[in-house]
Amino acid sequence: MLLLMSVVSKILRGLAYLWAAPTTALGLLLLLPALLTGGGVQVVCGVVEIHGGIVAWLLRKATPLEGGALALTLGHVVLGLNRDALDISRAHERIHVRQCERWGPFFIPAYFGGCLLAHMRGGRAYRDNPFEREAYENS
Repeated sequence: MLLLMSVVSKILRGLAYLWAAPTTALGLLLLLPALLTGGGVQVVCGVVEIHGGIVAWLLRKATPLEGGALALTLGHVVLGLNRDALDISRAHERIHVRQCERWGPFFIPAYFGGCLLAHMRGGRAYRDNPFEREAYENS
């Protein structure tokens, strides 16, 4: 019985990776540019963490947050300003990894829909987004 549960668990884990794969692929597109611009990569608990180089520039300049973002999750890829930023934000970003596993290819549209919904309700598009609220409340 224990062996069967282990096999089922591995199958479900594989399906979660497959369901999130389209979003993960977007994050992996930044791997080579990050490495070519002085960034680095590490794998922590099955999640690819890419930091520095062009990723740091994008997080500072291409996010709508004042001052930029420490990190951003795309499937099983977390983009971070640097290693320290990844360490600081790891628990929060892992909540987003699990959200990507639940929503699969619909994660990005649903996330932006959450921003729009928060804004339409008179809230802050980022902090009042249901995805961000879940991540802040559980990390």
